[in-house]
Amino acid sequence: MRLSSLRLRLVVVFALVALVSAVAVSGIAYWINRDAVLTRAQNAALNDFRESLGENAGALPRTPACDAVQGAADTMAGSTQRYEVVLTAGQRDGSVCTASSDPEFSLGDVPDALRAAVARKRPLKGPNKAEYHMYWQRITLEGEPYLVSGAKVIGGGPTGYMFKSLAPERDDLNSLAWSLAIATALALIGSALLAQAAATTVLRPVQRLGDAARRLGEGKLDTRLRVSGTDELAELSRTFNDAAAALEKRVAELSAREESSRRFVADMSHELRTPMTAITAVTEVLEEEADSLDPMIAPAVKLVVSETRRLNDLVENLMEVTRFDAGTARLVLDDVDVADQVTACIDARAWLDAVELDADRGVMARLDPRRLDVILANLIGNALKHGGSPVRVSVRTGTSAAGEEELVVRVADNGPGIPEEVLPHVFDRFYKASASRPRSEGSGLGLSIAQENAHIHGGGITAENAPGGGAVFTLRLPRDAGRPAPEGDGGDADGGSGRTGPDGGADDGEAGR
Repeated sequence: MRLSSLRLRLVVVFALVALVSAVAVSGIAYWINRDAVLTRAQNAALNDFRESLGENAGALPRTPACDAVQGAADTMAGSTQRYEVVLTAGQRDGSVCTASSDPEFSLGDVPDALRAAVARKRPLKGPNKAEYHMYWQRITLEGEPYLVSGAKVIGGGPTGYMFKSLAPERDDLNSLAWSLAIATALALIGSALLAQAAATTVLRPVQRLGDAARRLGEGKLDTRLRVSGTDELAELSRTFNDAAAALEKRVAELSAREESSRRFVADMSHELRTPMTAITAVTEVLEEEADSLDPMIAPAVKLVVSETRRLNDLVENLMEVTRFDAGTARLVLDDVDVADQVTACIDARAWLDAVELDADRGVMARLDPRRLDVILANLIGNALKHGGSPVRVSVRTGTSAAGEEELVVRVADNGPGIPEEVLPHVFDRFYKASASRPRSEGSGLGLSIAQENAHIHGGGITAENAPGGGAVFTLRLPRDAGRPAPEGDGGDADGGSGRTGPDGGADDGEAGR
């Protein structure tokens, strides 16, 4: 499971540290107490058994009678240490007499390894001063823990074995283990509560910082944090406030500059429109009289007419761009038969012989007819100019990624395609793919205006190269553009003309082919 929450990770880390620490401390405490309890009980029993064996079994003759052996065993078992005794002694006839203070215990209960160690005679040399030694071992009999010890009386006397129950010590250690387990659980719960309190204390400023950053990202540049204290989080809040203030100031400066630039372009376009109207009227007169002019003057007149039309297109395009930038562009929606709209666009510009149309009649969409005409004119005109005929236009319907019905118009040309380094810039304003041809008949705004008109409908345009050659522009628009336009997009508030070419048609946009 992924721990995506910082609070949860902090609580888990605190709990793990507390758990490991508590378990380690409890384990160490348990083993220290266990060793102390068992050692104390063991030493007390062994010392008592050693003394009792010497006093009682050592007083017996070398070949004592079985009754005497039994009496010695019973006497030894009466010790305050509460252990049971098994004594063995050799008889004159060579037999062995075995006496037990409790019928439940016998010589067979003593481990073979312990009996062998007790019976082994050790040479008297070096630090060894006795032939026989006492040995002990912890065993389990019928589920109960016992301390078993054995020793042989020096001088050939009886051999004695002690069975000391360790059940009381086991019960005490179990109680200790339960107490330590409860303490560990309480430490774990306490650490979790402490981690929660620490997480709340530490993460509350972080959460406030995150909320402030989110509001700042949403454009609320006046967002500030309340700063208190002198710790690292307070310093971080001060840094955030300083950064937000600097950002607000910088954005205000850039917004003022951008607004000034937009106003300049809009004012310039409007100021140029009046003289351009007069110049256009004059050039139309000159064009009508071109055939009667002096042959030396006619080329100059044609150049003036051509450049005047180009300048007029540029002014109109600039005015259209300023509407989008100012957010004043609006849609004038109507129910449109898309196939009829494409046919009308092609026919109005005399492109019928150069365009192949693949569109079914009756495909209806609720769009702005004028803006759809601008988009189609720019895409088809661009394909004709840079790709060459025949240009193939197909109209299909489909489903968008959001599950909504959409209109898909593909414009494919028969040219060499668009260079890969140019593809990302085909919709940029005034972008020219080659510096060797800075002038063209287009303004360099056509494809940009087409993209803006697609955006205001809630759609978009993409450009790519077909596998077999040629460029393909794909227009995707919702079949019902009646929903609110995305913030920042727009169209003409009054549904103005928005012409992008001399015939209300296409501007090539310098697609770069």
